[in-house]
Amino acid sequence: MSDAARIGLGMMRIETLRAEEIRELYAGARDAGVTLFDHADIYGGGDHGCERRFAEALRLTAAERGEIVLQTKCGIRPGKHGFDFSAEYIVRRAEESLQALGTDYLDVLMLHRPDTLVEPEEVAAAFNALEESGKVRSFGVSNHTARQIELLKTSVTQPIAVNQVQFGLGHAALVAQGIAANMEGLKQSADRDGGLLEYARIKGITLEAWSPFQRGFFKGSIFEQGGLRELQRVLGRIAAEHGTTPTAIATAWITRHPAKMRVVLGSTRVHRVAEAVVGAQLQLTRAEWYELFVAAGYEVP
Repeated sequence: MSDAARIGLGMMRIETLRAEEIRELYAGARDAGVTLFDHADIYGGGDHGCERRFAEALRLTAAERGEIVLQTKCGIRPGKHGFDFSAEYIVRRAEESLQALGTDYLDVLMLHRPDTLVEPEEVAAAFNALEESGKVRSFGVSNHTARQIELLKTSVTQPIAVNQVQFGLGHAALVAQGIAANMEGLKQSADRDGGLLEYARIKGITLEAWSPFQRGFFKGSIFEQGGLRELQRVLGRIAAEHGTTPTAIATAWITRHPAKMRVVLGSTRVHRVAEAVVGAQLQLTRAEWYELFVAAGYEVP
């Protein structure tokens, strides 16, 4: 995987952009080497709004479409009515995404957050139909635990290629628990995901880090939020030592991990995309990685 391939661009904020702004964002990402563009059926008001704006603004030729990876997600019902992993719903929403995106196939279709009412045989029927028709080339999940993936695999035969999870210096529980395993009384040691990081590495599942620069669940950017001055100070110092930016260092912190994660940015700023690509090319030392981890408020026993 090339360094630029470690970076993807999320499209959840483009619905309100003008067509020329979408084209500028896309062109800037492509110039930086980015080929992965991430969508979901609910982005843009719940009815494929961002997918449609992407297609209308860009009007990609068949050759241009073949140069990029388009992935989208389904399973969250619009209007805060829970989730639906029934075969009918998955197939219908995937086909709507194809129409909205103006493409004949999806490179990746992901199940968007777990559905506790899931029936694995229903998911398998949907995946089989979409694969056999050539409409979807590979499948993944988002925000799923190891056991939830194993449950799907009782019926699903296709590889689960991707699991998209929130991860970054402001939301690092994915690695923090393992570092503090078996440490009684230390909040960080609580197991929230059932060993998802190690499971993904064992099974060859690519983890994609969404909202990589957010603190917690959309509580603000790690670069701007008050209370993170130590992290901001360390990011700034290490960035200066490498001759780069804090965005690049925060990205490098994620891509330094041997799980070989991808970073999916939600930014509409071309310069931030370019900085993230630079970060994917950096190799932080172990000392730098752990210093940033501690500066973010986590503990190393």
